[in-house]
Amino acid sequence: MKLFKLMAATAAAAILLATPAFAQTRIALVVKSLGNGFFDAAAKGAEEAAKEIGGIELIYTGPTAATAEAQIEVVNSLIAQQVDAIAISANDPDALVPVLQRAMQRGIKVVSWDSGVAPEGRQIHLNPSETALIGETIIKLAADYLPEGGDVAILSAASTATNQNAWIEAAKAVIPEKFPNINLVATVYGDDDSVKSTEEARGLIAAYPDLKAIIAPTTVGVVAAAQVVTDQNLIGKINVTGLALPSEFKQFIDNGASQAVALWNPIDLGYSAVYLANDLIKGEEAAPGATFSIGKVGEVTLDDTNSAAMAAPFQFDKTNIEEFSKIY
Repeated sequence: MKLFKLMAATAAAAILLATPAFAQTRIALVVKSLGNGFFDAAAKGAEEAAKEIGGIELIYTGPTAATAEAQIEVVNSLIAQQVDAIAISANDPDALVPVLQRAMQRGIKVVSWDSGVAPEGRQIHLNPSETALIGETIIKLAADYLPEGGDVAILSAASTATNQNAWIEAAKAVIPEKFPNINLVATVYGDDDSVKSTEEARGLIAAYPDLKAIIAPTTVGVVAAAQVVTDQNLIGKINVTGLALPSEFKQFIDNGASQAVALWNPIDLGYSAVYLANDLIKGEEAAPGATFSIGKVGEVTLDDTNSAAMAAPFQFDKTNIEEFSKIY
C-alpha cells in the first residue's frame, strides 16, 4: 500500500492516502496535529490494519495546529468527500460534536480514540488505557524517584484536551492516599506546541525554586521539558517524566534528565481505531456491553458510555529504552 501526500486547499490540513486499486471502504484517521511523532506512529498501525482487513483506503489527516477549529475544517472536508468512517483524536471534546453529528447524520461512522469526543458526537471511544491507571502512573513515575517527596508540576497539552484533563484529575485524586509526600504546585498548558511547552517549562522552573519533577502527560511537552532541564544544567535536580515516545525520548533517559517515562504502543492504538471503525461500517452495533475485536491486539468491551480501554501503560527506563526506541 503506497502513501501519497495531498495538501488540502483549506485550513492547514494535509492528507496521506493509502490507495489500493480495489479499495471500496474509506476510513479517515484524524489526528490532533500533523508532524507529531506519536500520531505518525499511530498512522503506521492504522495502515497495518487497513492492509490486514483489505479493501480499505486509509486517509491520514489533521491540521498543522492543534486546535478544534482547524479539526472542524478537516472533518467538513471529509464529510464532503463522503468517507465511510472518521476515527479522530480530538482537540476539544465538545466543540467537535456538531460537525461529527453532521457526519453521522450522513451515514459516516465515528470513532474517537486517544483524546475523546463527548458521547453524543461519536459511536465508540477508545481510551489508550484506563484513566485512573494513567493518572496514578504519571504520579508514581515522579514519586518513585522522590523518596522524601517534594514539589512537582504538570505540563499538559491543551487546556481542552479530554484525555490529559481526565488523567490530571485522576492523578490529583490519588496523591493524598498513595503519594502524600508529593506536593503538586501547578498545572500549565503547552498546547502540544514545542515552543510554548518550552516557555511553560522555563516558567515553572523560575516560579518554583524547590521544584523536583516536571510531569508531562504529552509526548511533545515531555521532550520540551527535558530539553529545558538539560539546557539549564538541572540534570539531577529536576526529574522530567510523563508519557513519551521511546524514539524521541531516549536521549533524555541516556543523559539523566529523566529516570523513567511510560506510554502505550501508539502503533497499536491507530491499528485498533481502524478495526473499530471497520466493525461499525460492517454493521456491528455500538452498545454498552458489546465486545469488539481489535485484530491482533485482542478485543475490547464497551462500558456504559460506549468507551473502552486498550492496554496498561508500559514503563521505559535505562534497562529497556534502547530496545523500544528502535520500534516507536
